[in-house]
Amino acid sequence: MLLGKVIGTVVPAVAYKGLTGVPMLLVQPLDKHAQPKGTAIVCCDATGMAGPGEFIYYEGGREAAMALRETFVPVDHTIIGIVDGAPRDDAGGSP
Repeated sequence: MLLGKVIGTVVPAVAYKGLTGVPMLLVQPLDKHAQPKGTAIVCCDATGMAGPGEFIYYEGGREAAMALRETFVPVDHTIIGIVDGAPRDDAGGSP
């Protein structure tokens, strides 16, 4: 599982038939210290509840496609959960 933060939404003009109605969000990948890592990616939202500003965890590759209701659709990343809180090395608070 990988950690990220939702920074926006994506509205596709055309959606693959197995992805109709699946929210797509713009996610900034984070490292283990909740710092930005790399460039933003597009993730399908298997939870249907994530939104901008939320910390999430996601999967990539084959596991990403298997997390959706319609399996084996052409996706690279899928949000599989929302992070309620995580301890920090210094203060023990959430990221």
